[in-house]
Amino acid sequence: MTGRFLFALAATAAAFPATAAVTVIGNSSARTCYLSAENRTRPGPSVLGDCDLALTAENLVTSDRVATFVNRGILKLRMGRTDAAIADFDAAIALDGDEGEAYLNKGMALLRMDQGWQQAVGLFDTALSKRTRKPEVAYYGRGIANEIGGKIRAAYDDYRQASALAPEWAEPKAELARFTVRQP
Repeated sequence: MTGRFLFALAATAAAFPATAAVTVIGNSSARTCYLSAENRTRPGPSVLGDCDLALTAENLVTSDRVATFVNRGILKLRMGRTDAAIADFDAAIALDGDEGEAYLNKGMALLRMDQGWQQAVGLFDTALSKRTRKPEVAYYGRGIANEIGGKIRAAYDDYRQASALAPEWAEPKAELARFTVRQP
């Protein structure tokens, strides 16, 4: 693979926001944090305040604490604070090793780091085994990671699966359009 192509794949991963927010119900700072993570726009620094308040001052049940770590990590990732986002995803995993969205979003974060694709593949696998609510994103991310790693057939299969799960989503279709399939 050429350096320019690898850069394009990495740019695609960086441009694709982590989207697997975890729902928090009620009227609280944790809920506001969730709503901010669900919003697809780039957050300003002040939006983290609700997440921080929820984690430090609210008496959250474990599931809401896990969700808030994931949601704050998503916001940090959108702000370009990859290491801080990974720390939040790790905190969520430490509290609940079955939270698929934490693995999914950590995988997307690692795609933004040099050589992160190697570790990202396993995280996407784990997200799928933990039944992430966004399997199409896991397949897409794993497709990017596999392609960077030179596993072209696996990447193609992952992009196809992402497209099948979310037929209205343009990015997997765009990746698939670059492939030429030849019969043996």
